[in-house]
Amino acid sequence: MHENCGVFGIRTQGIDIARLIFFAPFALQHRGQESAGIAVSDGNGIKIHTNMGLVSQAFTESDLAQLKGYIGIGHNRYSTRGSTQLVNAQPIIVNSEGLTLALAHNGNILNAKPLRHELHESGYRFYTSSDSEVIANLILASPGKNCEEKIKYAMRRLRGAYSLVIMTQDKLIGARDSMGVRPLCLGTINSGWVIASESCALDHIGARLFREIEPGEIVAIDESGIRSFRKKGSKKALCIFEYIYFARPDSIIQGKLLYQSRQAMGEMLAQEYPVDADLVMGVPDSATAAGVGYSHASGIPYCEGLLKNRYVGRTFIEPDQRIRELGVQLKFNPLSRIIAGKRLVVVDDSIVRGTTTPRVVSLLRKAGAKEVHLRICAPPIRYPCFLGVDMATEWELLAARKTIPEIRDYLDADSLGYLSLDGLIRAVDLPREIFCLACFTGDYPIPIQMGMDKLALETMPEEELIGSQK
Repeated sequence: MHENCGVFGIRTQGIDIARLIFFAPFALQHRGQESAGIAVSDGNGIKIHTNMGLVSQAFTESDLAQLKGYIGIGHNRYSTRGSTQLVNAQPIIVNSEGLTLALAHNGNILNAKPLRHELHESGYRFYTSSDSEVIANLILASPGKNCEEKIKYAMRRLRGAYSLVIMTQDKLIGARDSMGVRPLCLGTINSGWVIASESCALDHIGARLFREIEPGEIVAIDESGIRSFRKKGSKKALCIFEYIYFARPDSIIQGKLLYQSRQAMGEMLAQEYPVDADLVMGVPDSATAAGVGYSHASGIPYCEGLLKNRYVGRTFIEPDQRIRELGVQLKFNPLSRIIAGKRLVVVDDSIVRGTTTPRVVSLLRKAGAKEVHLRICAPPIRYPCFLGVDMATEWELLAARKTIPEIRDYLDADSLGYLSLDGLIRAVDLPREIFCLACFTGDYPIPIQMGMDKLALETMPEEELIGSQK
């Protein structure tokens, strides 16, 4: 399962905001590693720099030196709509009839294709194959005497998931879809304000968490202060995988520190699936807290059975065939002298396609593990996600094709236990009705077009992709 995107925005005086924006997406790097970008405004115009790769690869000192201003937004991308190429990097800038705005987006717009066709018919031109450009142009095309009114109108037409940071020459705006699928929070720094996908980004730059931006809310920040516009009454559908896997464990969402939520998942797994074993380990890093929780609840000692090479996948250099055949061993190295001859409980966050897990089991067995008992923090994933997670198609999902005993045998595990849905909700300790659980249940919060494709906007007619903006 791949992450989605990270967004960040700031409006303050007397600080080198380009440098702050550079370090804030560092904290959100887990949400996207394909490209990164920063846009800033000094009140007279917007400047932007985008590049492929990690935040550390996308910028130089000279790049940051060109980005002077007191308002800025940043983005790191994992593509859920549109291919991996520089033209799709964000933030993006659009303009029409005197209004220029920059936008960064985390989510997935389900009706992007008909909206783009409609906007093209009205004279708007598109340079990317991302749904984020559709959002930006829809805002420009919407009626309203200011940017907030235009955003309000556009939000009524958008279907899907979106957490947005938007910047004009003198204003910073945050907006979140009415279901609240992706997180978005508000913080303070000096006399200014910041907006971020996760609170961990605030911690990294010395900002303080003020509150979360609510589902359906627009927050506008300018020289007169901060204003909020809220739409109430819609069904909430926060993605449960923010708690299981996506968000960093040091982030706070809905008042819950995610490390503690993941630890509780491990404790619940120990209650639901006890087993006689010698050691407990979590697959690093996303299941470490859950492994600690399982150990605590079961009384079985915790160990680090695998060490993770955190730099694998962070390079553009392709390995040769011999290295490629090592597969998961490039990412994990087993501590053979600790696990040899031991009965292991191996806690992991989820099983999606089932490509990595059997390799992990094989790696542990080759290192001498006597038994391998898998415990999974997520219930079986049987349905794909269409709301901003590049997960898999339904036929690729292991649990959609196999029973749990069949999955156990396929993974070559001695036993397999998935956390129940009720157990997951008890561990998170929040009302079930605020979450999207569709990947487990098939009950999507809004009607879903099952045949949607990540590259759908790249198949639009060429005349809708190339041209001069209105």
